[in-house]
Amino acid sequence: MQSAKAESQICDRYTRSRMLFGDTFKHLQNQKVLIFGVGGVGGFALDCLYRSGIRNITIIDKDCFDVTNQNRQIGAEYLNEPKVAVLAKLYEGITPIQERASAEFFTQFDMMEFDYIIDAIDDIYTKVQIAKIASNKPLGRYIVSTGSAKKLSPLHIRVDNIWKTYGDKFARKLRIHLKKAHIKKPFKAVFSPEVPKCKNLGSCSAVTASFGLTIASEVIQNILKEEYDAR
Repeated sequence: MQSAKAESQICDRYTRSRMLFGDTFKHLQNQKVLIFGVGGVGGFALDCLYRSGIRNITIIDKDCFDVTNQNRQIGAEYLNEPKVAVLAKLYEGITPIQERASAEFFTQFDMMEFDYIIDAIDDIYTKVQIAKIASNKPLGRYIVSTGSAKKLSPLHIRVDNIWKTYGDKFARKLRIHLKKAHIKKPFKAVFSPEVPKCKNLGSCSAVTASFGLTIASEVIQNILKEEYDAR
């Protein structure tokens, strides 16, 4: 069995992660993470978690890459190819599922078997379907992206529970639909109260990527905190 010192001296792709995470690194590696949506937000969440050392990641997305994705999405150079298939090539070992997240899909797929659930899709009704199940996770183990389009500065990005989000129409619409579905539990949400810079769904990678990286950071921090608290 390797000592902590010997482990820290290993030189590989995770050397810098071990330096930062210390003896919690192996625990982090063993977490199971599920990501709904791997576009401008979810793709960067995937990238960060994968590079940080998490090995068991499942991604779900129905769409193929199109040319308008190329301003913000990892893998978008592979036009007309399924997003999950492309990312499975770029991030060896992850599990790709090319399906549309729907009520029918959730009758056959057990998302609660995952330690962490990330919702990075942009369809309100599907987000509510996910929340019906995932909001039963302990606070911090389920995190949602709200509106990252129409914005320019990542300095406005905030993290709070969904019921404390403000200044974003997408988040407000989500809260309304959650109430209609009688979903009252708090869960983490990433949002930005920045005033929109356009009317249509224009986007900037500086913001969409920062949403994804913020989500990944929250997941990693929660994993480390829970491991420290358990000791």
